[in-house]
Amino acid sequence: MFIFFCLAGFFSGIDAQPAKSVILIYLDGGPSQTDTFDPKPEATRDIYGLLKDAIPTNVPGIVIGSKLPMLARIADKYSLVRSLTHGVNGHETGHYAMVTGDLSRNSVVYPSYGSVISFMKKPGYRGVLPPYISITSANSRFNEGGFLGNEYKSFNTGGEPEKMVFEVEGIVNRSVKPQKLRKRIQMLDKFEKVNPFSASFSYTSTIDSFRQVNTEFISGESRQVFNLASENKEVRERYGMNRLGQSCLAARKLVEAGVPFVNVRTTGWDTHKKHFQRMNAMLPELDQALSALISDLDTKGLLKHTIVLCGGEFGRTPKVLWDAPWNGGRAHFGQAFSYLVAGGGFIPGKVLGKTDKTGEKIIDREVYPCDLIGTVYLLMGIDPHGTLPHPLEGNLPVLPSLGKKGQSNGLLFELIEIDNHE
Repeated sequence: MFIFFCLAGFFSGIDAQPAKSVILIYLDGGPSQTDTFDPKPEATRDIYGLLKDAIPTNVPGIVIGSKLPMLARIADKYSLVRSLTHGVNGHETGHYAMVTGDLSRNSVVYPSYGSVISFMKKPGYRGVLPPYISITSANSRFNEGGFLGNEYKSFNTGGEPEKMVFEVEGIVNRSVKPQKLRKRIQMLDKFEKVNPFSASFSYTSTIDSFRQVNTEFISGESRQVFNLASENKEVRERYGMNRLGQSCLAARKLVEAGVPFVNVRTTGWDTHKKHFQRMNAMLPELDQALSALISDLDTKGLLKHTIVLCGGEFGRTPKVLWDAPWNGGRAHFGQAFSYLVAGGGFIPGKVLGKTDKTGEKIIDREVYPCDLIGTVYLLMGIDPHGTLPHPLEGNLPVLPSLGKKGQSNGLLFELIEIDNHE
């Protein structure tokens, strides 16, 4: 009852359910926080490596990595969490922690928060497009549906959005023209009308229902959401004519179409070797794509209702590994790392949490995965203290780690637009 009244008080202090969609820019492999959102220019070369400089943003007092100048110019549209932690240094377990919020280490496999949002929004969702979409694939290290089942896993687009035609698996096929597809559908309809056995099946209406949805999905207006060529050249180039840039553009089009959760997965961030060479190539692409996405959502009036998150399964060691075989790399680091948060009720232009002068220890406001995910749930109108139905165990907590010492440190009320959260 206490939780109910707390949540009721929360929503009375802001616009009713500000967030309608989430875009997660997932930097698979673990990005370096010291080279992005938590630079340490006053440290030694063993910490900043070959990327010493930090640059001021348009918010006084906030600096970010020197390879992110476009994001620096729009820091008043997002906030930074510099004190995320889970203490996990393995990809599989780190990814599981960051997409489920579960640090309980019990035998239950939890669904990702994309799956939970898909499940919770299903009763009121009327779109033809799947409610949870990954561009171009979900992380293969973990079954995203968890105990909710495969129905709530993400739809993976596959394809190459940076190409002339974004061939989404099962929807867009350059070799089958729309006219040919319509003829095939008409031929199937004619066959079934003359088939004496078709009317005897009790599930005919169900098949027709599925076919109607799938036909719309493949050949109707929904297909056009993935047609990036419908955007003018200037817009496409602003995002960057590469995999990440065009994936972010597709994500914007999907939330415009009402999709509740879009996961943009970009790989290559596991930089044990040649770290700085790879950052010199990858950070400018991230800077361009993410800044274009946030600015575009804001210009279109969508940022208020769209949560944007950017980060990975953990960070990377602040101390550079200069010796062979790494020769200037950074290892996995789950003790302290950063995330960018924007839109959907998050207050922009702030920094939450702080690490020490080398970035190796959190000295202010630890944030655990369930704290971040629970805040997203709250902004999406989902009770973070609620339950989910397990097929064998009955109702289980949405976030089993929330409120548990060593697994949680409280929702991010410091970053939420609310008059009073007591």
